[in-house]
Formats: sequence, C-alpha cells, structure tokens
Amino acid sequence: MPAPDRPRVALFVTCLVDLMRPSIGFASIAALEDAGCEVIVPEAQTCCGQPALNSGDRSTAADIARRTIAALEGHDAVVVPSGSCAATIRVHYPEILEDDPAWFPRAQALAAKTWEVMAYLDEVRGWRPTNVDLPATATYHDSCSGLRELGIKHQPRRLLAAVGGLGLTPLAGAETCCGFGGTFCVKYPAISNAIVGEKAAAIDATGAQLLLAGDLGCLMNMAGKLHRDGSPVRAFHAVEILAGMGDGPAIGETA
Repeated sequence: MPAPDRPRVALFVTCLVDLMRPSIGFASIAALEDAGCEVIVPEAQTCCGQPALNSGDRSTAADIARRTIAALEGHDAVVVPSGSCAATIRVHYPEILEDDPAWFPRAQALAAKTWEVMAYLDEVRGWRPTNVDLPATATYHDSCSGLRELGIKHQPRRLLAAVGGLGLTPLAGAETCCGFGGTFCVKYPAISNAIVGEKAAAIDATGAQLLLAGDLGCLMNMAGKLHRDGSPVRAFHAVEILAGMGDGPAIGETA
C-alpha cells in the first residue's frame, strides 16, 4: 500500500522533552508539518519504559510497552525526537513481548512504523528545511542508541547541510559515548564525569559555536559539563535548528 500524501503522524514526545525542553517537541511538530504531515500528540502517552528496561525490570517495561502500543498504534507513523526512545519502541518492544501472543504482533507492527524524527524527515519524507538561516559553526555528536540501534548518522547531517550559513565542523570521537547512558550516570557518576570531561574537551577543540545532537539526555549531560568548565559552546537539539529555533535559549540557558 503506498504511503499517504499527508500521513497522520503520532509524535511521541519523550519524558525529558516534556519536562525539560518542550521546545524540541514544538520544533518537531513544525518540521513535520512543513514536511506535509498531520501531527497528533496522543494524550495517553507516558514514558516509553526505557529506564525500567535498562534497570532489568522487564515486567514493568512490558506493562508500559503495552500501554504505549495501545496509545500509538492507530497512526500512519510514530515519530520520536530521541534515538534512545525510538530504539526502545522499534527494537526492544518486540523483544520484551515476544512471549505474549496477543501483544507481540502489535509490537512488531508499531516497531515497523516508528522513526527517529530526523530519519523520518530525511528518509521517509525527503524533506529539507527552506528559508532557515543560521550563520554559525556547529559540531555534531552521534548519540549511542540512535547510531548503533537505528543507524542515525548521515540523516541529520544531510538535513543540517540545507540550513543557510551553518557550517559543520567534525568532532573527534563523535561516535564515542558522552557518559550519560540513562541510569549509568546516576549509578557511576565518577566514570560518567570522566567520560563527559573528555567529550567536552573534544567539543571545545573544534572551535564550534554550537553543539548539536539528537538526544536530549546526551545534550543535557554535555551542556552541563561545558557550562561548568566555562565553555562558550551552546547546545541545541538538531531539530530545533532545522525548525529555525536556533536564535532562542540554548539547553541549560534561561530565556
């Protein structure tokens, strides 16, 4: 069946975006609508269950998965502004529900139409931002889940290349973990701080004005370290730049 010209897209906002950086959600809506989508934000959505899954509580993760599937499955696509949350739905829901004959096929069906936002804009919609200009230099960090579980690498760079005046500077160790790792940074703070310290030094060494990435958890971790070290680098989710919101407060800044 061919894809609809104006797909009904469910935006799965994610907990961090909802609580800490709603502008990422609004930027996602703006970009998706510009790409010809009808965007719905299902009110029944909650957490994707990733913290429970990462902590070994598969029973709770499975319960959350069932609730999330029921909230999202009635749409043409599900789009997520987070590689880790998108990977939880797309990769791990079928794994944790594989022994449930009623829910496993529903998990598979939802997984097949769940996308990280920049992959959806680039691969599915073939969209590029128009009339978006930002005269600045930026560097890009590849978040672990998006890169390794979903193959998110070239999609954001292709989209950002269409932003007028924006130059992308390579980041040494762009594919190396920032030290966030969800609950990892809470369980192992000393190790996490050492990892993000190396990442912050690499970011500063690029000379870029902006740090961009596709996962808010990673961005908050790196932005916090850069700020504590007195770095002038400002952090944004890449979709904020694509939606023309690069002139607003950066992550960790107040309006």
